[in-house]
Amino acid sequence: MTERALARVDLGAITRNCRRLARELADGSRLGVVVKADGYGHGAREAAAAAVEGGAERLFVATAREAAALGDQPVPVAVMGALMPGELEVALAAGAEVTAWDRDFVAALPPGTRVHVKLDTGMGRLGTRDPAEATAVADAVVAGGGTVAGLMSHFATADERGDAFFGEQLDRFRAWAEPLRERFPDALLHLANSAGTLRDPACHFDLVRCGVAIYGLDPFQRDAAAEELEPALALTSYVAAVKPLLVGESVGYGRRFVAEEPATIATIPIGYGDGVRRALTNNAEVLIGGERRPVVGTVSMDNITVLLGAAGAQVGDEVVLIGPGLPAEEMAERLGTINYEITCGLTARVPRVHG
Repeated sequence: MTERALARVDLGAITRNCRRLARELADGSRLGVVVKADGYGHGAREAAAAAVEGGAERLFVATAREAAALGDQPVPVAVMGALMPGELEVALAAGAEVTAWDRDFVAALPPGTRVHVKLDTGMGRLGTRDPAEATAVADAVVAGGGTVAGLMSHFATADERGDAFFGEQLDRFRAWAEPLRERFPDALLHLANSAGTLRDPACHFDLVRCGVAIYGLDPFQRDAAAEELEPALALTSYVAAVKPLLVGESVGYGRRFVAEEPATIATIPIGYGDGVRRALTNNAEVLIGGERRPVVGTVSMDNITVLLGAAGAQVGDEVVLIGPGLPAEEMAERLGTINYEITCGLTARVPRVHG
């Protein structure tokens, strides 16, 4: 059956990307991967299996439900996000490690819980900014019969090469975490995201947390191939209708495209209900038969329209929206966003086919 919209995910590419990232690591560092948000839109369980095959030794998610959805895994799973009491029960029932920065939260943990203690070195979201308090949280974990599984923080500007704040955060984390190695011998020190991993071995410590790069997306928003990464996801649809357009005739809501000369239009059954953003109206291209064709008229919930050239197209022809020659980074640039949002934004209405 031809699907109106389809996301094909190459699991081998995820495995190969993980192996490539593992080769990047400083001696003694391990590869952790992030499979939150349903594996950045690629499918969390499938991405996790491919990543473990590629050498991942730990999986990270953002929520308790994400940890539970992964099921039994051959490597530890850690929840990085905030957890309310009911969510904490779900996370612990899934056997997940949790993240803490507050002694009241730690007091509610049962003995045996494995905890990653978070210092806010500059991201400004979760974690305590006070190194002494972060250490007190770690002490409270041990006092309550738990284990400090990790000491962690998160970069704010690792993807901005040359930005000085990256070094400031690295220094703050090192000053706090390194002296605690002997005090918490089971703790893995981890700070680097995908960009940090590729940018500077000094931030690899014991473990890195690679997310976007394992899916073959460039954390620097330029060119995945330049980072030796293979994009894993291709988004396709097909030509559902072809019709002529006379001078003065329009297509789509609001008549955002009016023909100034005779033309031929193809209607493609994919739209913002599938994650193709409305802001791509008159601001995108697709591939039909390997040739770029402009999106014209308003992107609607279920359809887009494309201006055909002299080569034309036939009903049933494949249309590529993301894939070789048309990377997610290009769509992100047109939208003024990042490639993360492009793949995460694909809705559940788009089937994922893994191979």
